[in-house]
Amino acid sequence: MPKGKLFLIPNVLADNTAHWVISPQVQDVIAHTKIFLVENPRSARRYISSLKLGVNLEEVHMEVLDKGTPPESINRLMQPLMNGADIGVISEAGCPGIADPGALAVAYAHQKDIQIVPISGPSSMFLALMGSGFSGQSFAFHGYLPIDKKERAAALKKLESESLREQRAQIFMETPFRNNQMLEEVLATLSGNTKLCIAKNLTAADEFIQTKTISDWKKFPIDLHKIPTVFILQSF
Repeated sequence: MPKGKLFLIPNVLADNTAHWVISPQVQDVIAHTKIFLVENPRSARRYISSLKLGVNLEEVHMEVLDKGTPPESINRLMQPLMNGADIGVISEAGCPGIADPGALAVAYAHQKDIQIVPISGPSSMFLALMGSGFSGQSFAFHGYLPIDKKERAAALKKLESESLREQRAQIFMETPFRNNQMLEEVLATLSGNTKLCIAKNLTAADEFIQTKTISDWKKFPIDLHKIPTVFILQSF
C-alpha cells in the first residue's frame, strides 16, 4: 500500500488576513485532507472554518502535536500515513516546523521515507528579515531567549558580539505579554550603535517594521504589549 503524504500547512499570522496571505494550494490541500496534527484543535478548526471551503468539521480528525508531545507518541500520531492516508500539520501561526513542534512529525517522516510537502505561506521570521534592511546572506534564528534576567542579558550580549564578529543578523522572539520587558532589557543591554529591527503585527492592517539604532529606539516610545513581535539585531 502506498504511504500518505505529510503536508506542512501555513496558518495566518494576524486575524482576518487569510484572503490575501493564504494561497489556493493551501486551501486545496485543507479541503482534501481529513487528518491533521495541530497545536490547538479549537483554533485550528476556527482557521479551517474561516477559509469557507465547505469542509464538514465533523468528518475531520485532529490530534494534538505541541511542545508537550512526547517523542514516543509520534509513531502513533503518524500511523495513518503508513496506512496510506495524508496528514496535514497546521501551525498555530505561520509555517510549521519553524519555531514549531511540527518538526517532530517531519523528522519521523524522513525516517520512514514518507513524502513531505511544505507549502509556502507567511513566516514572521522571514517577513521581518525581509523588511529589516539587514543582509539575508548571514542570519540566525534563536527563538526565545532565557526568561531569567541575568541569563537573558548575557544571551543578548553574546548575540551582539557574534553579530559583530560574523556580520550576522540575529533574530529572536518573546511571548507577547513579555515584549515590553524584552525591549527594555534590549535597550539597557546593547550598545547604542547596534541596530535593532522591531517587526510587530506582521501582515495585519497596522503592521509595523522599523530599524533604528539602540540609541534612537531609546527616544522612540513604542508599546508591544500582547502584540506578536519579532526582534532582529545587527552590530556593525
